[in-house]
Amino acid sequence: MYQVSSLALDDKRNAEWDNFVKSSPDGSFFHLAGWQHVLADLGHQGFYLYATAEQEIVGVLPLARVKSRLFGDALVSTPFCVYGGALGSDEVKRHLEQSAITLAAELAVDYLELRYQHPQHNQLTTRIQHATFQCPLAEDDAAILANVKKKQRAVIRQSLNQQLSYTLDSAIDDFYKTYSESVRNLGTPVFSKSYFQTLQTVFGNKTEILTVRKDGKPVSSVLSFYFKDQVLPYYGGGISQARELKSNDFMYYQLMCHARADKGCNSYDFGRSKLESGAYSYKKHWGMVAVDLPYQYQLINASALPNLSPNNPKYQLFIKLWQKLPLGVSQWLGPKISRYLG
Repeated sequence: MYQVSSLALDDKRNAEWDNFVKSSPDGSFFHLAGWQHVLADLGHQGFYLYATAEQEIVGVLPLARVKSRLFGDALVSTPFCVYGGALGSDEVKRHLEQSAITLAAELAVDYLELRYQHPQHNQLTTRIQHATFQCPLAEDDAAILANVKKKQRAVIRQSLNQQLSYTLDSAIDDFYKTYSESVRNLGTPVFSKSYFQTLQTVFGNKTEILTVRKDGKPVSSVLSFYFKDQVLPYYGGGISQARELKSNDFMYYQLMCHARADKGCNSYDFGRSKLESGAYSYKKHWGMVAVDLPYQYQLINASALPNLSPNNPKYQLFIKLWQKLPLGVSQWLGPKISRYLG
């Protein structure tokens, strides 16, 4: 049978773990061992389980515990990430899932959550609240634009006439100011600047920032991840003026073109969105097909599945109040809350 072990932060098998992720069909950027360092910096204990057969890694399951008085106590694969769950053969995945359930019971958490991309054949409870959007990248800029739905294509063409410019680099300050204003306007607590710096340090050239400017002023910015010939625009947004300028549309289109021409990517992952939300509709306008995300749960001490959605009525007053905060206050207070919104 399989031997299950836990990967230490500076484990000598980190590279072997990552090589297994890269070779697994469902292995994602969010399965990489480096996330354990990112989560540790946020104060969350990682339990990066891997299964071996004859000393060779045959399966992995990244997990971390996120515990707070406000949002409960959960063992998640993987916090702050859209994808997770076990990798390996079906038999190995079931073995790792059982190890995770045992661990969750030992830790006495409220529940176990596995963020699978695809349906699994097991006894866990599946709940679908989000969808992911992906598309292939065509061979050149014109073909990429042609693949966008007509209405959104017209918006992109408008953005190209706005005399916008953009840069590609690792500069964090303009990105952070733009992104933090964007999420404040949505009523969402922002991460600390150091969180994004940690992502850059841990993942290096797998990260990149694209910032759009109007007359030299940053108006939209996105931090993207690169993995397996795919680009994932993960943390992005714009200031209030971005809607009028169509600078977010400009940003995502330029990222597609850059990823194809300069990075050799053949796929674009637009990330997850809550079903039937504004972001969900926006991504559909690009012509991408929504694919449901079958996240799975095992209740441990909780009596019901959690509802941490911003659509939950009990969070509406908080969101409205947060939207009114001065930007500096939201940047100071946000990280104290967002670290638990895994």
